[in-house]
Amino acid sequence: MANFDMQYAIFTGIMYFFYFIFGVCVGSFLNVCIYRLPKEESLIKSNSHCMSCGTPILRRDLIPIISWCCLKGKCRACGARISPRYTVVEALNGIGWVVIALKLDMMGSGSGVKCILYSLVFSALLVVFFMDWDTQLISTYVVLFIAALAIIKIILGLIPVPLVFNSSKVVHYIIGAFAASVPLLLITLISKGRAMGLGDVYLMAAAGLFLGVHRTVAALFIGIVLGAIGGLILKKINGESRFAFGPWLSLGIFISMLWGWDIVNLYMNLTGLSELIYGEGITVRLPYYPQLF
Repeated sequence: MANFDMQYAIFTGIMYFFYFIFGVCVGSFLNVCIYRLPKEESLIKSNSHCMSCGTPILRRDLIPIISWCCLKGKCRACGARISPRYTVVEALNGIGWVVIALKLDMMGSGSGVKCILYSLVFSALLVVFFMDWDTQLISTYVVLFIAALAIIKIILGLIPVPLVFNSSKVVHYIIGAFAASVPLLLITLISKGRAMGLGDVYLMAAAGLFLGVHRTVAALFIGIVLGAIGGLILKKINGESRFAFGPWLSLGIFISMLWGWDIVNLYMNLTGLSELIYGEGITVRLPYYPQLF
């Protein structure tokens, strides 16, 4: 038995390692998205090249993380400095994928499809984070990608075995799409785009469709808190009062995606909302439906 447990632990570790490697490789593509989407350049037609001399990058220099370290962060052709952020994005995506796999217990619970969906959403959020940080723009393509993943997740959640259609689950996600996006839209209209842009609204609509109403509200709250703290720090550093809100919303979405139900339950039980809504002495544990993930 002990030998079996050891073998299973080794096998699990190897699988998580390969999942990390796969995440790092996807992270390399995310760098392409972050750089090219704001410029409306093709993601697949043109080859990667040095920003300084324009020399096409050799295939051996495209190995995520390893190539940057071997080249000591410099272009092989002209010696120009290569930003370490490319490696940071690759590493963050790999780490994020492993965190998601561990949180969802990919190997133990058989939630492989769910894990892949969550991982892809995380990758999209990573693109939003850095793209909005650099340009204060959020690509519509990335938002539509998140929305497409949300629709896939909803469909999979509606088809357990045996086949049962539960309309309340659909309503839960549809309300989620409006729970944060409508308030943000009102703020955008009232401030005439000075407080935030429509990209933030679209992002929260797509994320809300993926998370559902409870976790969307938690994501918005976390994003606002992080944005307020981050904004104060940035203003202290560079004196700028205007900053991108998308990165902070992305962080809020990611946190709520994995720990949103825990946050919602903690809030409801600490504030007494569970007793107010469901009766005295009742401790609520959401979600009610196993497929509401």
